[in-house]
Amino acid sequence: MTFTQERTLADTVRCDFPILRQEVNGKPLVYLDNAATSQKPLLVLNTIRDYYQEYNSNVHRGAHTLSGKATDAYEAARDKVAEFVHAASRQEIVFTRNATEAINLVAYSWGMNNLQAGDEIILSVMEHHSNIVPWQFVAQKTGAVLKFVELTPEQTFDFEQFKNLLSTKTKLVSVVHVSNTLGCINPVEEICELAHKNGAKVLIDACQSVPHMPINVQAIGCDWLVGSGHKMCAPTGIGFLYGKQAILESMSPFLGGGEMIADVFLEYSTYGELPHKFEAGTPAIGEAIALGAAVDYLMNIGMDKIHAYEAELTAYLFQQLEKVPQIKIYGPKPNFKGEGKAALAAFTAGEVHANDLATLLDQEGVAIRAGHHCTQPLHRYLGIPASARVSLSFYNTREEIDVFIKALKDTLDFFHSILG
Repeated sequence: MTFTQERTLADTVRCDFPILRQEVNGKPLVYLDNAATSQKPLLVLNTIRDYYQEYNSNVHRGAHTLSGKATDAYEAARDKVAEFVHAASRQEIVFTRNATEAINLVAYSWGMNNLQAGDEIILSVMEHHSNIVPWQFVAQKTGAVLKFVELTPEQTFDFEQFKNLLSTKTKLVSVVHVSNTLGCINPVEEICELAHKNGAKVLIDACQSVPHMPINVQAIGCDWLVGSGHKMCAPTGIGFLYGKQAILESMSPFLGGGEMIADVFLEYSTYGELPHKFEAGTPAIGEAIALGAAVDYLMNIGMDKIHAYEAELTAYLFQQLEKVPQIKIYGPKPNFKGEGKAALAAFTAGEVHANDLATLLDQEGVAIRAGHHCTQPLHRYLGIPASARVSLSFYNTREEIDVFIKALKDTLDFFHSILG
């Protein structure tokens, strides 16, 4: 597929995203902060509006029409997510507020009950805080030991070190699929295979991969996988946990209350079947239904098509960034087709602080991210306090990259004229 053909994707879908038509500081908005959160298409916006406007009701136990309609739409969304990630059963999909809650669910329901002093948990130095802090809690409570995979010279997951860290003491491996800072795509299938050979369970943080490439949890072989709706064209406040059915059945509930029970007595309670025993209280109904609409939207485009188009954008982005000698980019470089790297680039610019850079780019209508991107340990490992990050999605264009590059060059020239 040629670049011209793939650009038709962005040309076709941009009309679905009304937020992209606005101006910021008198300039057309160029939104390049997609790794933080994606924009929402009209289908998703209309879906959540329709829920509250037409059939707002609580789910599962209501006998009236609105409750039935809400329940059907809510559970249909679960079916869509299950199909999207190729789960073996709809019972393997648990709705959560976000990926952070999904990881905490596994940490508390499985980790606190299955780990003990001396057991080892393997993470990596590139993990998002949401895949570090919960395991710190678990380690402090159980006496388990945290170990961290470091980086290769190319700033990718050090698979050889990972193999050396694995032992009979390893009980859990929890790693990111795609780094939100380095952009490297980790070999999750191989990680799962080796971990399982050593008797360990594996959790995959797929927040940065689910919106951008086809995901098949059965092919990956993971025990759990988490995703966040707001990064995949859905609203905030909704995410999901995939877990192998047998493992989820063995886990105790995370939260107690309504919805997650079968029967409640004064002395004890029995719990609902999967996945409901993990969904205590009134859920984010409208948000879950809108997540289902986002899945419909992405699947209608085709994740293969999205991935191919974003690869072309990535190749073009890095071609242009190479023309800016003042910056240092972190993580591996993509090949000439844009493969082997997520559609993002984190970089520093000498003495120019990332926050200052992002502030001045905003004056040109260009939205990027600046800071530690919830990866403080990684930034300390790299020896930098912060970085700027540009991240793409399938509704971005090559022309937007050109606007960003020009604004970046002009901004750096401005700073260097001041700094001498």
